[in-house]
Amino acid sequence: MAQTTSASAPVRSSPSRVDSASAAAAAPSGPLAQGREFVWTNADFARVQALIYQRAGISLHDGKHAMVYSRLSRRLRDTGHTSFHDYLGWLETHDGPEWQEFVNALTTNLTAFFREQHHFEIFASHLRAKPSANWRVWCNAASTGEEPYSIVMTAFEALGANASFKLTASDIDSRVLATAGQGVYRLDGLKGVSPERLQKFFLRGKGSNAGMVRAKPELRRVIDFMSVNLIRDDWPFKEPFDVVFCRNVMIYFDAPTQRKVLERIHRVLKPGGMLFVGHAENFSESRDLFTLRGKTVYERR
Repeated sequence: MAQTTSASAPVRSSPSRVDSASAAAAAPSGPLAQGREFVWTNADFARVQALIYQRAGISLHDGKHAMVYSRLSRRLRDTGHTSFHDYLGWLETHDGPEWQEFVNALTTNLTAFFREQHHFEIFASHLRAKPSANWRVWCNAASTGEEPYSIVMTAFEALGANASFKLTASDIDSRVLATAGQGVYRLDGLKGVSPERLQKFFLRGKGSNAGMVRAKPELRRVIDFMSVNLIRDDWPFKEPFDVVFCRNVMIYFDAPTQRKVLERIHRVLKPGGMLFVGHAENFSESRDLFTLRGKTVYERR
């Protein structure tokens, strides 16, 4: 996990277009200076690193220059700023909705239905062991909804559609949460969904909506979608969860941030509750909180 660097001292404002001698002089040498619409300096990148770390706990390593420039350039155009220096300075002095857009731009949302299939098999067995329980589950990287709907389909298959089951699905990115709440997907994007599940849990679009599907209302009614920032200690939960899915989130955090988030998950998870994490995540340093019970599956101590 790459550590974030501290923000550098602000640089002086530079022209927006890299088409003058003064702009070229302000930009770094090498590939960072080539073909840019806006001046983009190492100091700008360091400021972005510091700001996204403070807001979302995300550690951007130095290989993310091109990604950050591409995504944030859109924010400069939308807000009318002519340089990263001015945009970041404005952001630092305003506590408004642009902060959410800034975070949205820099989060990564790679997801799929029934990704890491073995987790859903373990989850189904865990549910069937207590069919009459009042299940409360949290998926804290809901993205565009493929994972939450996969969780609910698994629960309905294991417990029945009338079981006492509630899923809280959260994300820090407001745009993907809106998509998840709609539950509308391209049919060719449901590669992980069997024909039987497709018929049982989705409605096919007709006419102008041909080629699209929507999750059935019975799936959506058991899901509460909400925005939750994992690094803030203001989680809105009043009752503990039986299961938490926190998959492929911690890879974006440094070790101290991982530990803080795990401690908070430990607080909102029932003793003996299950924690599912991503295939590249290993929390052996937190054995005081969780015990490994399978491939990337932990039990809360």
